[in-house]
This record gives sequence, C-alpha cells and structure tokens, in this order.
Amino acid sequence: MSPTNEIRMLNCLVIDDEPLAIKLLEDHISRVPFLKLAGVNTNPLEALIQFNQQPVDLIFLDIQMPQLNGVQFMQLLQNRAQVIITSAFQEYAFDGFEYNVVDYLLKPISFERFYRAVEKAWKIANPTDRLPATPDLYPGTGGYIFVKVETKMVRVELDDILYVEGLKNYLSIHTRAQRIITLQSMKQLEEALPPNRFLRVHKSYLVAMDKINSVERQEIHIGSTIIPVGSTYAENFFKQLNRLKA
Repeated sequence: MSPTNEIRMLNCLVIDDEPLAIKLLEDHISRVPFLKLAGVNTNPLEALIQFNQQPVDLIFLDIQMPQLNGVQFMQLLQNRAQVIITSAFQEYAFDGFEYNVVDYLLKPISFERFYRAVEKAWKIANPTDRLPATPDLYPGTGGYIFVKVETKMVRVELDDILYVEGLKNYLSIHTRAQRIITLQSMKQLEEALPPNRFLRVHKSYLVAMDKINSVERQEIHIGSTIIPVGSTYAENFFKQLNRLKA
C-alpha cells in the first residue's frame, strides 16, 4: 500500500444502453471500496468524447449498442483504459480478448463474479500494493439479478426465487408470485446466484436452500412442488443440508 495508506481508487465509466443493466453495475460498484463511478453513458460515441475530456481507469463496456458497438469503441480507445466487457452474448468473448480486455462478464452478473473481475483490474493498476479488504460477497438476504425475457431485462429479487427449472434451451425461474421464462443456460444462471443460498440439485433443477420445506429420501419439497435430487448432485446437497442443520 502507498505510504499514506490511502486506497488507490479506480475511476470507472459505465457504457450500456440498458437502464436496468446500468443500475446493477452502479450497485456493484458502490459496494467495492476501491471503485469510484466517474460517469454513465448510454451512447458510445458520446462516451468516447467524455473519455477524451476526462479519462478514467476502467470502463465497463456493453458489446451490442447502436451507432458504435463495443469492438469499434475499443478500436478507437486504443488501450488507453482497462476494459471489462459486460454482455448477454457469449459469442463476442474472442473479440474482446483480442483487445486485451481484463474480463468478459456475461449478464446476469453476480456480485461475486463482478468482484473477481475488478480485483484483476486493481491488481493490474497496482501490481506492488496490497488489495483492500474484500467486501461481503455472500450476504444472506437481499440482492437481485437481471435476466433477459424476450427483448427486456427483468429484475428478479433473490429473496423471491423458490427454484429454477431447466426447459431445453430455456429456464423457468419460479418465484413467490410468478414464473419467469428466460433464454440462457443453467450453468450461466448458477454462476450468477450466490452459492451460499442457491444450489444445483439436478441437471434440470436449482433450488433456494432457505425455501426447502422438507427432504424425503431423494426428493425436495418446496410448497406443493417435489424436486428430485440427481445422483451426481446428492453428496454435495446433503453435505450443504447438514451444514445448515448444524
């Protein structure tokens, strides 16, 4: 750490044309002691002008945007700031790493995954300093994610999720009030949810551990729904269940 023990802050710029995605990134940034939000822009051309007038250390960049896409933006940026790509599309990952991005975050972005990415950025900027204290990555309650539903990004409160069911190429997120259908993989959603609260118990099911009413043999009961425990996941599930009982 520097002689004054001051935390070296990374000034950040968020470039995204989805208001809900911006809100999530703003929330994540506010929880990290070494990040400072310098600005938000929904227009990449305007953002480039903004950067030229007031440079920042780190840019969170969406790939698919009107007027100028993320790849074109990085060409014009010419490595003058670190970049973390935030995208709902995995197929652009190779393009991103061609431009030496710090990381490529797939939406929905969990705080844990976000923190791992910005930790890398901080270490690149401060190779000889000690990282500031890590914030609580896994709070027991609260929090939310955004999932893509048709053309919209929909906010889902973590406390409301009961379980997630895989439906071929889609996922069905069962909440207290509704069922939300989203086009993404189970693995992608599993990585976005805090592992202390949500657990994969079957190739087609992921459950909120605090919503389980009872367990009988290889079956989980959540309300009137019975969810099977797959043989591949049984050992880890019962280990986590016993830990909760302790």
